Amino acid sequence: MDALTRLIQLARPQASLELRCQLTGKFALPHQSPTTVAPFHLALHGRCAIEAQDGSVLTLEAGDMVMFPRGGAHWIRDIELRAKRATSPTFSHDGLLKLERVGSGEPDIDLLCGRFEYANGPAALLLRALPDPLHVSLADGDGNGDGASRLHALVSLMRDESERRQPGALAIVTALSQALFAMALRAYGAQNPDASNVLTLSSDPRLGPSIRALLAEPGRAWSIEELGGLSAMSRATYARHFREKSGMTVWEFLSQVRMTIAANLLRQTTRNAADIGMEVGYQSEAAFGKAFQQFMGVPPGRYRRNAQA
Repeated sequence: MDALTRLIQLARPQASLELRCQLTGKFALPHQSPTTVAPFHLALHGRCAIEAQDGSVLTLEAGDMVMFPRGGAHWIRDIELRAKRATSPTFSHDGLLKLERVGSGEPDIDLLCGRFEYANGPAALLLRALPDPLHVSLADGDGNGDGASRLHALVSLMRDESERRQPGALAIVTALSQALFAMALRAYGAQNPDASNVLTLSSDPRLGPSIRALLAEPGRAWSIEELGGLSAMSRATYARHFREKSGMTVWEFLSQVRMTIAANLLRQTTRNAADIGMEVGYQSEAAFGKAFQQFMGVPPGRYRRNAQA
């Protein structure tokens, strides 16, 4: 299994589409989100401005996607930023999704708006690696030759299903949104090769064999020499290259992977903390509990109770 697929599996994001926005003229629509929700907007047609909480503004054009991995508040504005206060939209239903409209006639921007919901803890390793907001130009592709055409085909299919509203259309568009998440992360990694995070780490050809091994056997007592050997590097070269690509040490990355897996096991099983700790590489329950609390801010038992509440 490739590293990006495994990281997405660990994060367990669940896509849902909420509404379609067709906006014309002057508009300014505020958006708030809980911290365990990553809202996203996909431009089907036209363009608009997205203003982040810090006041920065980006342009969203047809085929672009913007996501707020940590649920940042933001505004959707007309491209010229003419509206100075919040606009009051009208709401209806287009047969597939709730429809939010401002103005009449041909929309200046046609958006699909949704969210990726995730559990606090399991998604941290992946989501901490992403900028907030994450802006991906899907038209630029994913660095794999025909990536742009594949992404364009995906967006076109989502638009077509949204407009035709045939039986099963919402299920199809929701499933495509899940695929869009993975393709957007792949595209971001390809379009930002100099970034230092787990996305660039997961796609690095030299480190790839060792990263796949770490993710496949996180509980193993790895050494830098072993990992360097898998990547045909010396110990020092491997450690340096790993930090350059990921922005963290090998042990920091491995600890985060272990805690991510442990958090998932605490949420999904009734196994005790000692067993879970052993599976992810800790020889005592005390050592596991200390490491888990450092990563999650609460002991394993409280984390499980909070997840079940």
